[in-house]
Amino acid sequence: MRQQFEQYTPDDLAVWSILFKRQIDNLQNKASHEYLEALESMHSVLNPDELPHFGRIDEWFSSRTGWQIACVPGLIEVEAFFDLLAEKKFPSSTWLRSKDKLDYLEEPDMFHDIFGHIPLLAHPGYSEFVHAFGILGSQHRNNPEILLQLQRLYWFTIEFGLIREHDGLRIFGAGILSSFHEAQSSLSGSGTVSHLPFDLEQILQTTFCTSEVQQHYFVLSKMEQLEQSIHILSKQYAHALEPHRTAL
Repeated sequence: MRQQFEQYTPDDLAVWSILFKRQIDNLQNKASHEYLEALESMHSVLNPDELPHFGRIDEWFSSRTGWQIACVPGLIEVEAFFDLLAEKKFPSSTWLRSKDKLDYLEEPDMFHDIFGHIPLLAHPGYSEFVHAFGILGSQHRNNPEILLQLQRLYWFTIEFGLIREHDGLRIFGAGILSSFHEAQSSLSGSGTVSHLPFDLEQILQTTFCTSEVQQHYFVLSKMEQLEQSIHILSKQYAHALEPHRTAL
């Protein structure tokens, strides 16, 4: 599957521009500094004035962290998702929401996938985490229990993670970065939202709902905790890769 760039319409560009400009203004004092710096560094290939061209973005990454964009029709099987990440290919839809549905989607579109996920892949440490995460999932593709735990880690970090930086609580999860309303509600100090310190074991046991705005967010104290979590899980899951021995 490829991005059929020539089939986008002026309406698609208008929607992209509205979403991009609105969200970048919304995120100025909310998004992590790493994300904002990465987005700025990608301005030549990722900006509000033109639709994202996957081929040009791939070229931009080729001399940096080496990621590519893999076009997918929508949500894909978990095993295929891990396999793509293991190859440093991030899956993205090619369709864009309509102007009358700027804020609600049943499944991720190109704005979520590209604006939300892609910039931080330019950050070396974050890039290594996502790549190692994919490799780990691919290695254990036949173990449903491990895949479920990894999906929870993905949900509470890559999709809906927060980080505490020197000037306060900031967003780095793509699900929040691409959502106008959740970018505001996730940082709220109201009683309906809780901010929990990053705890790997707790995350692995915490269920999530894909159809509701999150009420509980896990907060990193530093980005390196992501890479550390992969090292811990690699050791923890190692026994699952060992061949079973038959007693003599």
